Amino acid sequence: MELFIGMAIIAAGAFAQSSSYVPINKIKKWSWETFWLVQGLFAWILFPLLGAFLAVPEGESLTALFASDPNAVLFTFLSGAMWGVGGLTFGLSMRYLGVALGQSIALGTCSGLGAILGPVLTGHAHDLTSSVIIGVAVTLAGIAIIGVAGAMKAAALPEEEKKAAVKDFNFGKGIAVALLAGFMSACFNIGLSFGAGLHWEGTKEIFLSLPATLLVTSGGFVTNACYCLYQNARNRTFGDYKDGSLWGTNIVFCALAGLLWYSQFFGLSLGKGFLAGYPVLITFSWCILMALNVTFSNVWGIILKEWKGVSRKTIAVLVAGLAVLVSSTFLPQLL
Repeated sequence: MELFIGMAIIAAGAFAQSSSYVPINKIKKWSWETFWLVQGLFAWILFPLLGAFLAVPEGESLTALFASDPNAVLFTFLSGAMWGVGGLTFGLSMRYLGVALGQSIALGTCSGLGAILGPVLTGHAHDLTSSVIIGVAVTLAGIAIIGVAGAMKAAALPEEEKKAAVKDFNFGKGIAVALLAGFMSACFNIGLSFGAGLHWEGTKEIFLSLPATLLVTSGGFVTNACYCLYQNARNRTFGDYKDGSLWGTNIVFCALAGLLWYSQFFGLSLGKGFLAGYPVLITFSWCILMALNVTFSNVWGIILKEWKGVSRKTIAVLVAGLAVLVSSTFLPQLL
């Protein structure tokens, strides 16, 4: 029963994350750098801070916890700053490839590297059992199949139909950006690995990773904020912040996008708490989250008609990739 609950919570978080870009489409008259910075305040600072407070036992404080292990804090934060670069390029991957294909390629790279490099760089390579390695390989295979479907789509659709589904569609540039985004985004799980010991003995199992999550997202926020403010200055879009008539609606959609995005890592922490009796799935949990993110992002891609007009063969390849991804989430526990 706990296995089912843990997986369901992670799945719910993945679905929320895959839906987080929908509210952004409702934001009006703000430049990209403006809404990205504002939603980042919610996604990477406010909601992670509220989540981290849940992990604090009575009489303790986050400040004291972080002061107890400066090295872990530093490496966790710096990993977050590197992940922040992935977050910037992640948005560009969807700009050039669409929600479905962009997230598939970027999250695929992120999934494999994050699951493997986290334990390796923190001295826990022994956690990478054959079951975990096979699970990672199957996850990457599923994402690769979806990538093939995307390539088939790119080759078959007329240019005007590509632009109708994804305005700035560019397959070559998009693949390059998505691979970079995936590599840098893998630093999120590496940061969680560095910060794995940042908790109290009295903290509930389901909240253990939330303080480390705050450090990683804070590092990412610094990277993104610097870039967004630079773009505000370069593009002369600081005026976006002055138009009070837009704040009411836009702030609501930015907050909703931020909440949905953070739900994936809040759900990951809660889900891992229920999977405490399944060490293989704990190690593999990052891949589970990424696989489900890809699955749900492609569902949104279908809903948003990004696959409209492609052949039945392409859809069959896409469905096969999704089936492999879904099966990969349970595979390590069955081996």
